[in-house]
Amino acid sequence: MKRDMHFMTKKIKFSRILIHLFLISYAITCLFPLLWMISTSLKSTSEVYTNKSLIPQSLNFENYIKAWTEGNFSIYFTNSVIYTISIVLGIVIVSTLAAYAFARLNFPFKNIIYYAFLMMMLIPIPGAFVPLYVLLVKLGIQNTRIGYILPMINSGLSVSIFILKEFFEQIPKELEESAVIDGCGKFQVYYKIMFPLALPAISTIVIFNALSAWNEYILAAVNFTDPNKMPVQQGLFIFQGQYFTRYELLMAATTITTLPIIMIYLSMQKYIVRSLTGAIKG
Repeated sequence: MKRDMHFMTKKIKFSRILIHLFLISYAITCLFPLLWMISTSLKSTSEVYTNKSLIPQSLNFENYIKAWTEGNFSIYFTNSVIYTISIVLGIVIVSTLAAYAFARLNFPFKNIIYYAFLMMMLIPIPGAFVPLYVLLVKLGIQNTRIGYILPMINSGLSVSIFILKEFFEQIPKELEESAVIDGCGKFQVYYKIMFPLALPAISTIVIFNALSAWNEYILAAVNFTDPNKMPVQQGLFIFQGQYFTRYELLMAATTITTLPIIMIYLSMQKYIVRSLTGAIKG
C-alpha cells in the first residue's frame, strides 16, 4: 500500500514538472518576439544585419527619438490616448448603469432589451461598416473624433454589460435595502454601493476595452482621412510604408505603440480572474 502511494506521489510530481516545463516553454515562446522587438529597436542600422544576439552592442535611443519626431508619433500617440480614455470611460459609465438596471430594476421588456444587447456580440464592427459609414456621413461626423469614439463605445457595451450584470446579481440585496432605509435613492445606491463593489469587474472591462481601443485599426482606417486625427496603429502603418527597410526604426515605433498597453495590462491583470470567476459562478 505504501509502495503504491509512493509511486502515485512520484507520478503526480513528475506530471507537475512536465506541466511547468510546458508552461515555461510557452512563456518563452510568447516573450521572445517582444524581447527581439526591443532589442532590434536599440540597434544601429548596420548592427541589425550583423548582430544576431538579443543584446545590442550599444543602446541607440536615437531610434525612438527619430520615430517619435519624424514619424509624427507624438500626434498619433496623443490621439490614441484621447480615444482610449474616452472610449473606456464611455463604456464604463453606460455599461455600469445598464447592467445595474438589468440586474436590479424591473421595467417593461427588460429581458428582451438585455438579450438584444447580447445579440450585438454576434455582429462585429467590420460586418456593419457599410451602414455605419453611411450613417456617419449623414450625421456629418465622418472624419471626426466623435464619429470614431461613439461606434467604439457601442462595440464594447455587450460584453461589458454581460460581465457587470452577472457581478451585480451576486451582491447581496440586503446592502441595497440598508441603503434605501438610510434614505438613498436608486442612483445613490448605484454610485455609493454598487459601483465601488463592482471595481474588480470594472477593472477587467477597462483592460479589455483599453486593449481593443488602443489596437483598433480597421474602423479608424474607414473613418479618418485627416492624418492629424489618426490613432497610433494607423500611424504605425504609415510609418512602415515610409521606413520599411529600416528595421530598427520600425521596431522602435512598434515598441512605442506596444509598451503602454502592456504596462496597463500588467498593472491590472490581478482583477481579471477575480471578476471572470464571479461572472462564471453567477
